[in-house]
Amino acid sequence: MYHSIDHYDDDPHLVTVSPPRFERQMAWLRARGLRGVGMAELLAEHAGGRARGLVGLTFDDGYADFATRALPVLVRYGFGATVFAVSGRVGSYNAWDDGPRKPLMTAEQLRTVADTGMEVASHGRHHVPLPDVDDTELREELEESRADLEDITGRQVTGFAYPYGRAAAREIDAVRAAGYDYACHIRPDEPSRHALGRAYIGERDGSLRLRAKLVRHQMLWRSRM
Repeated sequence: MYHSIDHYDDDPHLVTVSPPRFERQMAWLRARGLRGVGMAELLAEHAGGRARGLVGLTFDDGYADFATRALPVLVRYGFGATVFAVSGRVGSYNAWDDGPRKPLMTAEQLRTVADTGMEVASHGRHHVPLPDVDDTELREELEESRADLEDITGRQVTGFAYPYGRAAAREIDAVRAAGYDYACHIRPDEPSRHALGRAYIGERDGSLRLRAKLVRHQMLWRSRM
């Protein structure tokens, strides 16, 4: 689980990985015979028993630096990824944060990302914590965000990521009922296809920490799915 790939001076929420560190992390994966893929591809390959050696790479929020910083590295390594975009903030900035302002991808950048083979999926309309909204707003966050992103990219949107990693039974059921094929959580109480656990990756994650996180993630989730 990544967010932003960029140079930075201030990162209070620990959402940014510097480009040199990101490059080394991707090199670490390839050196171990692992290949980054988007979540839709990972799940399809898992269903067919072909997921060995694949690692799902996700980027929450849809920052513009995904297109400018992350995408060239992913393409160079032959990796795929899923970017979860906030549809109501396309071309704007991360208004939900109280930290440094970061630009979000424009519609044109989202189309370019999709045309390059990356998966564009939904992170809601406004990046609101879904447990805090009523049923009507919850449905709008799920359905309208998907429709908007499909209009922008011209491709079907099948995945969702819960803003702030917050989702209980009501929200998970709503995502499933809205027709999403899968949804990414962070540390779900009951992991499922619509509550997939992920490992946070940050600037401090060098080779030893990556190895430890890989092993921990496998131990936590593989036996529970």
